This record gives sequence, C-alpha cells and structure tokens, in this order.
Amino acid sequence: MTLLDRRHLLGAAGALLLPACTTGRVGTASAPPRCLPPVNAAPDRIIRTAAGLRPFRPAGFRVERAALGDKALVHNYGHGGAGITLSWGTSKLAVELGLPGHTGPVAVIGAGIVGLTTARLVQEAGFPVTIYAAALPPDTTSNVSGGQIHAVSYFDRAAVTPAWLAQAERAEDYSWRRFQIMVGDDYGIRWVPTYVDGGGRQRPHMPAYQTLEPKAWPFGGEQLLRYDTMYVETGRFLRELSKDIQIGGGRILVRRFDTPAAVAALPETLVFNCTGLGACALFGDTTLYPVRGQLAILLPQPEVRYAYSGRAGYMFPRSDGIVLGGTYEQHVDDPTPQPAAIAEIIASHRRLFTGFRC
Repeated sequence: MTLLDRRHLLGAAGALLLPACTTGRVGTASAPPRCLPPVNAAPDRIIRTAAGLRPFRPAGFRVERAALGDKALVHNYGHGGAGITLSWGTSKLAVELGLPGHTGPVAVIGAGIVGLTTARLVQEAGFPVTIYAAALPPDTTSNVSGGQIHAVSYFDRAAVTPAWLAQAERAEDYSWRRFQIMVGDDYGIRWVPTYVDGGGRQRPHMPAYQTLEPKAWPFGGEQLLRYDTMYVETGRFLRELSKDIQIGGGRILVRRFDTPAAVAALPETLVFNCTGLGACALFGDTTLYPVRGQLAILLPQPEVRYAYSGRAGYMFPRSDGIVLGGTYEQHVDDPTPQPAAIAEIIASHRRLFTGFRC
C-alpha cells in the first residue's frame, strides 16, 4: 500500500491541459481566513472503512459504438478515478452515438454512476429505459467514491490521441455544467474550497484559483494552491438519481450477464454497456485493470468546510462524515479495506492536522 502521491495525480490530470474557461485571480485580496479548523483524525472517530476498485484504462474511458448481432452496443466505461466527475459527460457522448435513428426501448447494463447518468439522459431524450445490473446502490463501486468533481488519474498521456483528448474536454465540460444545476441538499452536491499541498497548474474548471504563500497557512509544505470545486455525497446522489429514473418510468432489474450472447438476448435493440471493470470479462477488454483506493470515514465535523490533498493523502468533508483517503494500488482486485492501510491513512492525516500552525 502506498499513500496517494498527489503530484502523480496532478501530473496525470495535467496531461489534459486545456484552455481555461475563466481566468482565476492569483494571490488576490479575496483570500479566505488563514486559520482553518483541523480535522480530528483520531482512530476512535472512524465510523466505517471502505475500499473501491477504480476501472482504469491507459487509453482512457471508452465511448464507442459497435454491433452485437442485430443490436447496437455503445460502450461507456473505463473512467479510472474520475467516474463521478466524468459521468454526465461521457454519458452525453454515449447517447449521442446511440440514440440518433433509434426507435423503441433502450437497455443500460450497470447501475453505478455511469449507468445511472446514461439512463437518465436516455429518458430525457424521450426513450423508455431498463437498467440491468448485477449490483445496485449502495453496493456499487460508485458508492465508495470520495466524490470530488475534479478529474484526475484516469489515463496515460502516452496512450491517448488528440481525438480522445477532445472527447475528454467535452465530457469534463458537460459534467461540470450538469452538476452545477444539481447543487443542493437534495442530491448532496456542494461547493467546497480546496487546498492542494504540493502545487500544480491551473486547469479548466478551477474557479477562484489562487497560489498561496505556504508559510501563512497551517498546512506547511513549499507550495500551496487553492480553488473551489464541487463535491458529491455519493450515497445520497445515487439514491436520488435512481429515484428520478424510476419516477420517469424506468425499470431497474437485477441481472448478471456472463457472455455477450446473454446481452444479445435482451429484447432491446440498443444497449449501453456501463459495466466498469466488468467489461474486462464480459467484452474482453484486457487493457482494463483495477486500482484500489481505500477510505477511512470519520464522524462528521460541520465546522470543517474545506478540502485538502497533498502529502498526507486527501480529506473531503461531507455531511455523512469526513472522508480520508490516500491509496492508489494498481492491479489489486480485492475490495476489502486493509487494517494496515487504514491505520496509515489515519496516522498521516493525524500528523498533518496535529501539526497545524495558525
């Protein structure tokens, strides 16, 4: 187990360097208060632990139309550590590939965040939809996500093409706009100022971006930046989105598919494959592999209204608890939290917050 190297993640994300939609004001007088309430990262405050398997593809997410017998099959999977962030966007790309010229009901395989957003966009386009899934929320990988709307660690720069980068730009932009109109308690989405210890460069979708003088802030370190972004309380969001689909007449059925032939036997003539890691076995994508991320969730601290990532790992405040993470374990397919890893996540954050200067 290794703690997540935030510089590695920013480097992966930084490979997608696109023109910013807005220009942040760097080091301006609108800086927030320098004293921030520390997180009480004590082992006895842990309320649950979790481990999720990110579906990583070096070539990035796959949004592609194919034939499956007499059916149209549209793939939408392989989002790595950016499934929540990119969900609306890649689903928009997928329905644009699948729906033109189609008539009749539509099938979606998978009930994680990507399956749900795809199904909802299909409904909004006026088509009846059925979701088929082996697992439903809260038993999906998406429920384990920290929920930051900021795309990181989801492709290898050497493995992608300019055309794919253009797709990624469109996906990020649509998701960014879509999540904004859902901010509020209903869906568990809110804006949170975020501090990155270790620096980085401004990218699109980083409003209120500032570089800060580290010595004037409690985190320590040599470089510090701040920006605002949205965070999703994933359990609440997935629950509400599932309700929206059902209220709109959609069906959600528990069914496992072991072969493409089983998918081809569905009554719908258009199928969206949103199976995440399941696409490896189901459709033979051997480039797909798991990256395990482990989380320790602490008792909520309502006074903590900022997020952090850096040498200690990352911390996201949510109403259901303080999310602490920091592992990036490639080719590990065991979704079981490891006591030693959880202990190190707690210890690293405890060192950070007990050393706060103010």
